[in-house]
Amino acid sequence: MNASSRNNVFRLAASQALMLSAIVMSMAVAGILGAQLAPDVGLATLPIAAMVVGVALASLPAGLLMRRIGRRPGFLFGATVGVGASLLAAYALHVQSFALFVLGHLLLGAYQGFANYYRFAAVEASAPAQASRAISLVVAGGIVAAFLGPQIGQWGRDWFPAQLFVGAYLIQAALSVAALFLLAGLRLPAVAPTQAGDARPLGVIVRQPALLMSIFGASVGYSAMIMAMTATPLAMLGCGLPGTSVTPVIQWHVVGMFAPSFFTGDLVKRFGAPRIMQIGFVLLLAHVAVAVSGLEFPHFLSALILLGLGWNFAFIGGTALLTQTYRPAEQLKVQMVNEFIVFGLVAVASLSAGWLYARFGWTLLNLSMVPLLVVALLAASRMARSGQTVPAPA
Repeated sequence: MNASSRNNVFRLAASQALMLSAIVMSMAVAGILGAQLAPDVGLATLPIAAMVVGVALASLPAGLLMRRIGRRPGFLFGATVGVGASLLAAYALHVQSFALFVLGHLLLGAYQGFANYYRFAAVEASAPAQASRAISLVVAGGIVAAFLGPQIGQWGRDWFPAQLFVGAYLIQAALSVAALFLLAGLRLPAVAPTQAGDARPLGVIVRQPALLMSIFGASVGYSAMIMAMTATPLAMLGCGLPGTSVTPVIQWHVVGMFAPSFFTGDLVKRFGAPRIMQIGFVLLLAHVAVAVSGLEFPHFLSALILLGLGWNFAFIGGTALLTQTYRPAEQLKVQMVNEFIVFGLVAVASLSAGWLYARFGWTLLNLSMVPLLVVALLAASRMARSGQTVPAPA
């Protein structure tokens, strides 16, 4: 990469790390706080589900806004929303309002909806041969979140002894402010405009097998991950494990999510995206096998590490495959469709997690993932054998 590309990728990766630190902190504590604030235990994970819904709702408006005003102003707007979201969540805890707490997490998800375009911006700022590596490096920024996110919860837990975790959400707001300063220094190329005769109709684009596989695979992998991760803190506490045991499990889960990103891009280049997605689905099925085998701390820890690894291979493989399916003039249109579908389905999975756990328990929640994971594995295997990964013509 040249100096300009390296600077952009570094800023995007660092901004990704700050954004995901905020998300991971909320993932670790929002379910527990929700159980204290919610009128019904079945609604305990609603703040986390609202965060995922926020991602889905913001995906299309974020893409449209950036198409109009550019990537950098759009990213700055998203980080500003993140500041407000964290402050609102802190205020909600102060006044003990479950509704405001849910709304704060909905807006925090909207921040992530904007930030999810960081990986595409990294591709646009790099040479085509460096695309998969740029995606991986930006996603790898999340490795910082594995340690910083849970630590935020610990640091800010007792700032105000009578109001647990208010301080944690104030620190979360400060992270979004830091992201604003990083994003302000981006120097990104203009997004290619749609030109008549150059961009194909959306109906033609979405019928490509590679695009369908990328969206389906990323949706299944992300949905399985978010469903299990959302329910994990409640399941661990429900099994009698101490609250302090939740932090290392979430922490190492996030390490599993992002540590492979340092080499996943190179693996995609060498073996192809469908092969990497296959590995992801196998790892996600391995998570299910371990999760249903016992309810002790080692079972949760090893299962969640496998869950993170599986997500990484499925999601990065799916994103890399997506970038092979559109022309420059089609990129924003396809990216918006991808983000809306993927995170719409992820939102459904997150909303289902609390209800499934409350009604059927940890084991059946995990087993419910198996049919779609098997279908996704078979579809990726078929594509890998057929070699249907030819990039869209320029």
